[in-house]
Amino acid sequence: MDNISGSTEIVTKTQLVEDVQRWVLIDSQLKIIHEKTKRLRDMKHSLGEKICKYMDDKPQKKIGITDGELRIYEKKDYSPLTFGYIEQKLSEIIHDKEKVEYIIQYLKENRDIKISKDIRRI
Repeated sequence: MDNISGSTEIVTKTQLVEDVQRWVLIDSQLKIIHEKTKRLRDMKHSLGEKICKYMDDKPQKKIGITDGELRIYEKKDYSPLTFGYIEQKLSEIIHDKEKVEYIIQYLKENRDIKISKDIRRI
């Protein structure tokens, strides 16, 4: 079994216990970081909306900050390409429902699948 350093060795029970403990510690730290990142992202989004509203109300295109400037711009957020969306759009150009269903089924059955092993905390 390969360990982190890349050398091949037989993993002892003690080493396995240590690895599991480190894995659990890292997993716990990542959960905390993820939660904090989500809160910060939500706060940033909320503040961004307030700043954009202010900049729209006052015809102001940019705000100077210490290391540059903030500019308002329009961005496009595309919806994900789901099978439901693809089926809906195909139905608009292909009026034979059986053909649309065949295409959707073909796409579902022929997707690339990558199988790997991982550990999950339950």
